[in-house]
Amino acid sequence: MKVATITVNPAVDETISVDNFKLGTVNRSQGYRYDAGGKGVNVASFLADYGIPVTVTGFLGEENADVFERHFSRKNIEDRFVRVPGETRVNIKIMDEVNQATTDLNMPGQVPGEYAISRLMEQVEAMSEACECFVLSGNIQSGLPIRFYADIIQLLKSKKRRVVLDTSGDALAESVKVRPNIIKPNIHELSALVNKPLDGIESIYSSAISMINEDTTTVVVSMGRQGALFVEKDQAFIARPPDVAVKSTVGAGDAMVAGLVAGLSKKISLRDCARLATAFSLSMITRLGRDLPEQNVIDDFQKQVEITPFVFGP
Repeated sequence: MKVATITVNPAVDETISVDNFKLGTVNRSQGYRYDAGGKGVNVASFLADYGIPVTVTGFLGEENADVFERHFSRKNIEDRFVRVPGETRVNIKIMDEVNQATTDLNMPGQVPGEYAISRLMEQVEAMSEACECFVLSGNIQSGLPIRFYADIIQLLKSKKRRVVLDTSGDALAESVKVRPNIIKPNIHELSALVNKPLDGIESIYSSAISMINEDTTTVVVSMGRQGALFVEKDQAFIARPPDVAVKSTVGAGDAMVAGLVAGLSKKISLRDCARLATAFSLSMITRLGRDLPEQNVIDDFQKQVEITPFVFGP
């Protein structure tokens, strides 16, 4: 199965390692990374590492596109990004491994013009000829229509392509109306979507199952250290990772999406998808870097994931 990811607001991630980071004083850095980033770019990277053919598109600033172009070339990812004037935003991540904390300084993204938006829609339509599954990841930058993802989803559904959605806020609320096949909110995003607090696994499940319909067949709710809840119409599973030392949370959610899509490509059960997706996520939080580890490491993590069927009701 060939996969495409759409990232409308990518970023160059500058990651600075600072143990015992403190505000308002001089800190000494232990390391520095400069990576092509953005949620859809991360998903594509992990899929490529796993051996799944992947194509990427979205909007990319032409003045620092070389950072992404080198990344895509190294990973053998097909680059279909629409170039726009200026630079892709740069985000700063301060990683404190000692306290297992990451501080993010995220910049606003560029707003593409009408021509670039039109070009992207043409790219997506052309890519739908070869790509069977599309992953829409990340927030929509201010200035793009709130229905931007919803319009893309409707286009892809008209082409009978599978759509995985990982976004938040108004973009998520608008997009679920057009019924993507799979959605992956976290607890806070799901709570905002259903407009009520989620104070236990039962309320999380009831809100997730309310999203299921003829088109939206799977909802995955990430719950931080509690793991993730994988829900379909007739079955649900809680995937709980083992207790591990967290080295970084960067890309963990994107790795879970990639693992879910990898499971779909292998046509495995929801239970096994939950195990694989959680193993992908574990591979990110237990190590520094943006590359998926070797297959034997993923296999070992899968064995450590606890999968529990969830049954709602008395």
